[in-house]
Amino acid sequence: MPKPPSAVDEGSEVVADESLQRRQRRSYSAQFKRRILEQAAACQNHGEVAALLRKHGLYSSHLSQWRAQFAEGGRAALVAKVAGRKPRLDAKDRRIAELERENAKLSARLELSEKVVAFQKKAQELLAALSERKT
Repeated sequence: MPKPPSAVDEGSEVVADESLQRRQRRSYSAQFKRRILEQAAACQNHGEVAALLRKHGLYSSHLSQWRAQFAEGGRAALVAKVAGRKPRLDAKDRRIAELERENAKLSARLELSEKVVAFQKKAQELLAALSERKT
């Protein structure tokens, strides 16, 4: 009977196939990104940037993405963001968000009510002025 594809027989040991293991995502520090950007900016001859990228195992998309991040937010933008979901709100934060939504609704209703009252005052003044004309 053949062995499953996840295992390879090497002598008497069974070794897990490396292609089935989960690969780790590479991450780079802000200092490394800044150093690579500086080195790439210093390159003047044709092919120097490509050689720099090959030396460090990077892609040109890394360089263009880091340049855009640096142009947008400076050195602080090069710092890696924390991956994953945002932390859940605790009960206090949920209550604050609920109260802010309720406050916004009530503010909108108050503004509408004030406009209606102002309209009614103007209508009453117009009716008063018309009734004075007729008499």
